[in-house]
Amino acid sequence: MAHIFNEENISYKLKESKIPEFSWHSSQELSKIVNSQNLKFDLRMLDSGKYSYPYHFHRNAEEIFIILSGKAMLRTPKKFVELNEGDIIFFEMGPEGAHQLYNHTQKPCKYLDIRTDIGIDVCEYPDSNKINILPYQEVYQKNSTVDYFKGEDKVKEKWGEKFSR
Repeated sequence: MAHIFNEENISYKLKESKIPEFSWHSSQELSKIVNSQNLKFDLRMLDSGKYSYPYHFHRNAEEIFIILSGKAMLRTPKKFVELNEGDIIFFEMGPEGAHQLYNHTQKPCKYLDIRTDIGIDVCEYPDSNKINILPYQEVYQKNSTVDYFKGEDKVKEKWGEKFSR
């Protein structure tokens, strides 16, 4: 069944953070309405002087932005570039796909955000050295990594006397 979305059947909700510069309007996640299995998509609107999510990349998701109206500056690992209406931007998995938008104009920037959803994703934030386990929203400082076997040295005690030789 085809599902058609347009200005008449889409509403936006303001998403604000503790940091006022990170604020955007988002449609309800359209992919949930249609019960999409492998794609997440929604419309976003970035007001003047606002940033999208913190600078980040995904370990297990590809993402595409389609600029529907307005302009925004895109930050990538190698450059800053102005995006215009009609631009289609693909972000690959991994550090090379890191991105963030900033609306440097006086008019809102509307864009379609499409991303793959094939299970658990790890989103990394290079500016703050954090990782986020999605969809659970478990956020950790990346610099607290430990050796794989840390704390595993007393395995016999955890099994108890019954099974120890």
